[in-house]
Amino acid sequence: MPVKTAPKKETAKKEEAKSVAAAPAEASATPKVVKAEKKREKKHKVEKGVHAMYKTEGDKVSRTRPTCERCGPGYFTADHHDRYTCGHCGFTRYKPK
Repeated sequence: MPVKTAPKKETAKKEEAKSVAAAPAEASATPKVVKAEKKREKKHKVEKGVHAMYKTEGDKVSRTRPTCERCGPGYFTADHHDRYTCGHCGFTRYKPK
């Protein structure tokens, strides 16, 4: 029974991929390599801290977002363009139009 071998095209692609991965990023790099490097550079999302949930005016502290009706005063709801949603239980309250 003959042994199955990979077609020559696939082995050439694998060798090319290895050489591209091993090559350092230089100014003379191919456009495909440059595009791949740009995709890797992602901007990380900055999470809002607790200070974003409250607003201070003089000596008074007020909440900027409503709390969840099911979970209680410890859980804030997310403020979307048409609704408020609790991330803990999934409760959704729609804003009046």
